[in-house]
Amino acid sequence: MTQFVLILAIVLYFLVLVFIGIFSRKESDSVDGYYAAGKKLRYWIVSFSTNATGESSWLLLGLTGMGYVFGVHAFWVVVGEVLGVAFAWIFMARRFKVYTDKYNSITVPDFLEDRFNDTRHIMRVISAIILLPMVTSYVAAQLMASGKAFKAFLGIDYVTGIIIGLIIILFYTVIGGITAVARADFFHGLLMLMGLIALPIVAIVHCGGFGPMVASLKSIDPNLLKLAGPTGFNTIGIISIIGFLGVGLAFMGSPQLFVRYLAARDQKELIYGKYVAILFIIIVDTGAVLTGMAGRVLFTSLKDQEDILPTIALELFPALFTGLFIAIVLAAIISTVDSLLILLSSSIIRDVYQKVFRPDAPQKRLVFMGKIITVIVGIAAFWFSISETRLIFWFVLFAWAGIGAAFCPVMILSLFWKKMTKAGAIAGMCSGFLITMIWAIFFKSSTNLYEMVPGFFGGIIIIVLVSLFTQPPQKAAQDFESVSETVKKYKVQNPKIKG
Repeated sequence: MTQFVLILAIVLYFLVLVFIGIFSRKESDSVDGYYAAGKKLRYWIVSFSTNATGESSWLLLGLTGMGYVFGVHAFWVVVGEVLGVAFAWIFMARRFKVYTDKYNSITVPDFLEDRFNDTRHIMRVISAIILLPMVTSYVAAQLMASGKAFKAFLGIDYVTGIIIGLIIILFYTVIGGITAVARADFFHGLLMLMGLIALPIVAIVHCGGFGPMVASLKSIDPNLLKLAGPTGFNTIGIISIIGFLGVGLAFMGSPQLFVRYLAARDQKELIYGKYVAILFIIIVDTGAVLTGMAGRVLFTSLKDQEDILPTIALELFPALFTGLFIAIVLAAIISTVDSLLILLSSSIIRDVYQKVFRPDAPQKRLVFMGKIITVIVGIAAFWFSISETRLIFWFVLFAWAGIGAAFCPVMILSLFWKKMTKAGAIAGMCSGFLITMIWAIFFKSSTNLYEMVPGFFGGIIIIVLVSLFTQPPQKAAQDFESVSETVKKYKVQNPKIKG
């Protein structure tokens, strides 16, 4: 009976996604509709879907596992993510929206090309080269998580679980494009929010309350209650804190997130959306760490730290609610995979094939080819995900760092520094990405510093240095002032709206 209830919950969840895909199919018959939702998304869709995409399976399986292993030290990840989300929404989102409306952009490379007058399409090609391996790795990590989830909750074979999740994702993503993805991710965000409110509350109650939970953690390992980790505020501890804070850097420009700002209906949606987005990230991240900490008290001998959420759901909740938690884990996984598939599809079809080789290609052909690419990328990621040897948290963070270090420094400075040049932008993208890869391969094990940090700040330094010795594009300063004025005027015209 329990198994039947769990399977029923998953079937109902998948039926909702199928319905969303079918309902959204009319919005995806053009390149603009398939990749930018016709720029009609409302703020609740933008805010929930952006955070759901940014969080992914590492929130429910990885960050809860970090809470299990590191205790309160894992809250530095929460701080980093909240700061990153807040900066993106408060300072970057509206400026990016105004710029992309001005340029009629439907992808991040569209914006970068027009911002820097890149008539040779160099930045489009570099973007595609960077995104292809990173997105494939990222999707593979999410598919690993789906296999783990099916195996932990239902005892289904790991590979079979991956196949089931991938088929559903490809169905609604291919049919409905970014509109279906955004609507599905709003639904996913709601599920994640509910789950990460209920899980820590129930788990802490089973510990006897917050005080007894803390006392139990202290008896298990006093280091679990040290904010700086087991080594304290020495060099190793500070490097660990910086690395955890660095997780939030990728919220400030990653294209799979910023395409939601671009697709919003207008500035007003982004003003309202920031409050929802920031509150959301505070609640779910805090809930994930607390779930892991309570799980350490209740289940002290787990072989795999990333099994703590499934274990709590199976042991502490009735079957019906456990089925809901399966859906929540899958929601976290799928909400990232669908966005990444659309991102890479747009990079190949819109940014390279259409803009570089076939600007006159018919819309229907481009959309059809985009759907084919979506399927191909999904299948490629499946082959990379068959091995389940890597921890999801670290595998996801590697791909997250590669994308973030390549794009975020360029995005930040392009929005706030009018003297930034095309050469600086190109150098920043390449150096940020390469520094991240080199650090992860050769230096991370000896320094324990998350590769996003040197990649991000290295990219910024390179952009500034190269831009100081090269000329900014014509009209860059004029466009910069025009965008700034548009943002300011909107505040004046809408005095009741703050921010």
